[in-house]
Amino acid sequence: MALNVGDTHEAVVVENVQRTHIVKYAGASGDFNPLHHDDVAANKMAGYPSVFAHGMLSMGLTGRMLTDWLGPDALKKFGVRFTKQVWPGDTLTSRGEVTAVANGEATIKVVTVNQNGESVVEGEAIAAV
Repeated sequence: MALNVGDTHEAVVVENVQRTHIVKYAGASGDFNPLHHDDVAANKMAGYPSVFAHGMLSMGLTGRMLTDWLGPDALKKFGVRFTKQVWPGDTLTSRGEVTAVANGEATIKVVTVNQNGESVVEGEAIAAV
């Protein structure tokens, strides 16, 4: 795949995050932290308004945007930081933008935002071109 600086791709990666998405991710990952499935723990013990999605679920959805765009074999490196929690009911849109191309690799800035345009994941990926 040929990529050039300035190329972009955007995709809605999940509409209306459901508690079921969160619980399924907990089962798949083995991460059963009660903040992700128990409203009492999330609210009364930690002060959150409700349960929230695992950061790695948000990262995985962001990664899916990249592999759908670039193909499953192109992605060589991918790292993010979590900038905001993802709550039940959120819709997430991921965007990638090529910022550099050199030595057969493209550097891609990634950001995933919620329905309010608030960043929930920000990071960078390296892909073979």
